[in-house]
Amino acid sequence: MTIREAQDTVDQWIKTVGVKYFSELTNLAILTEEVGELARLMARQYGDQSFKDSDKGRELGDEMADVLWVLLCLANQTGVDLTTALQKNLDKKTQRDSERHRNNPKLQ
Repeated sequence: MTIREAQDTVDQWIKTVGVKYFSELTNLAILTEEVGELARLMARQYGDQSFKDSDKGRELGDEMADVLWVLLCLANQTGVDLTTALQKNLDKKTQRDSERHRNNPKLQ
């Protein structure tokens, strides 16, 4: 599935199953919540925190997909074509950082 197809699929789901989009600010709050859930699981799986009973059964892929879902919603709501935005962002980073990381002694 391409990013464009993902945006279209989410849009169609919202309009048929979800009834309508939550407001942009509500979705921003939900995005923050979802990123927090991902961070919590990452901290337990790769960090120093131990798992709690409430963490059991959670999967990284599912938490990442939750973040992506809400981001796709926000892109649809605000008229952002994420394919174009990602390509422009990659071009910007490539131009700006073409030597920066290669010359970073911390990355050697």
